[in-house]
Formats: sequence, C-alpha cells, structure tokens
Amino acid sequence: MNDVIIIGGSFAGLAAALQLGRARRTVTVLDSGLPRNRFAGHSHGLLGHDHKPPLDILAEARQQLARYPAIRLVNARADSVSGAIDHFSVLTGDGETFAARRVILSYGVADQMPDVPGFAESWGTSIVPCPYCDGFEVAGRHWGVLWTGPQSHQSVKLFQHWTDKLTVFADGHDIPADIQADLAGRNIAVVAGRIAAIAHRNGHIATVDLDTGRHVAVDVLFAQPRNKPSASLHETLGLATADTPTGIVLKVDERRQTSVPGIYAAGDLATPFLPSVTQASSQGAMAGIFAQQSLLA
Repeated sequence: MNDVIIIGGSFAGLAAALQLGRARRTVTVLDSGLPRNRFAGHSHGLLGHDHKPPLDILAEARQQLARYPAIRLVNARADSVSGAIDHFSVLTGDGETFAARRVILSYGVADQMPDVPGFAESWGTSIVPCPYCDGFEVAGRHWGVLWTGPQSHQSVKLFQHWTDKLTVFADGHDIPADIQADLAGRNIAVVAGRIAAIAHRNGHIATVDLDTGRHVAVDVLFAQPRNKPSASLHETLGLATADTPTGIVLKVDERRQTSVPGIYAAGDLATPFLPSVTQASSQGAMAGIFAQQSLLA
C-alpha cells in the first residue's frame, strides 16, 4: 500500500511528491501528461526558472525525483477513487488499482475556449490570462481586455501598471454607465460588438474582428475564459466546492485538506484567484507535508 497517491503530475503534484519522497514515504503519482500551461512558450515568475518553457521545467523535475526510490511516476489517468482515510483505492483507465492511506488531488483545470475562430490558436501566445505571468514581456504595448463582468474593471485598473495603451472589448456585455465613465477618464477605449474572430499569424494577433465589421489591432489580448476541473473525481467523492468568476474550485482548510478526511488538494484545482506555477508549487509542497504529518497519527 502507498502512503500517498497523487492524482495529477504537474507543478503541484510533483512538488507534493518531492516532499513526501524526502520524508521516505511511498508515493505514486498518476499523470495523463496534459498540463494546463502546455500551450505557453515560457513560464514566468517561478524563482530559479523564470522564462523557461514549462514543459522543460517539468521534465527536469521528473528527472530530479528519480533519485528518490519511494516515488513512482505512472503515466495513467485515474478513473475513480473509493474508500476512506487509511484505505483509499484508485482505479486507473488501464484497469490497475492502487491502494493508499492518503490522496492528493492536483489534476488541475482545463480552459474552455470560446467558439471564436483563431482564439484557441492564439491561446498561450498572444491571448493570455494573467499579467503577472506575461505582462512584463508585453509592457508598454497595446493591450486588449476581453470584458467578462465587474471583475474586469479591477483588472483594467491593475493593467495600467504595465501599459497606458488599453482597449476594452465589451463582447456583448452591458458595461454600467459609471464604469464606462471611469474608463473614459482613464483614456481607455471601449469597443462595442461581439468578437467574431481573431485574425492571427501563427498565434500572434493581427486584429480582433467584431460582428459590427470593425477590425481592431492589438498586440495582446487578456482574457479569462471559463474553466472546469480536468477530471470529475471530486464530484463522485462529494467534495465541497466554491464558485469563482471563471469556474469552480475545491474547498480546502488551512492544511490543504478537502471536506473528506484524508483527501488533500493543491494547484489550480483549489486556487480561487490568480493561479500560477509559483502558487501551485507552494500548495503542492504544503499538501505533501500536511499529508505526511497526518500519517503520524
């Protein structure tokens, strides 16, 4: 029996495995090999790895974990989790069953691309979600902001620390008059109409094309599409969740434990605001440490 099974082997899952392996706990990491940031050319803001391709960072991490004999990395998707604390059972899509005393869920979320031609092709290259992740590289250039609701107003104010060239795309939303007045006072243009297509060259935006027939040139478009968990294990387990403007996340306590004893969560799956590689790594490490400490009882 494993001490811990980790479901999801990106930054959070591997960080948890590292802590557990160093504590000489037997751990199996199940991963399907589809990290959320695989579309990004570079990862930013991770100390010691700034501006490296995220897949390269993950590959290096897996190589480093090989020195810990208690860690096993398995390329498989977890189909179900059953049992209770000290007696969990995980069944994979290959029909293999793993037993464990604790479980860490770190299978992340999947971004749901809108049905707009060129959007998915530009995602991670010139359509990005986070200024802390990509803002420095495009500072001072012309940013577009895809309006999704009141939270976009705060984003626009935040973005002005990176650039003074901002255009808001209402995309069919009715922006309140007081907010429109505030945007006008900041010299931020608001473009009406819905986005019909993204004209691009190899993922680099040329224009944002609207159903009004207008074509607006920007260098980068900041957007936060809806996302959903990459698996449904939390649903079958009946774990408590919380709603956010872009999707649901798992509720965890101060020790990263979910509403089911013995099951922990880390990474984008349990991060309500500004998910990042740094946060995922930190949360994964803490989930591993707290899972290890809970085994002492």
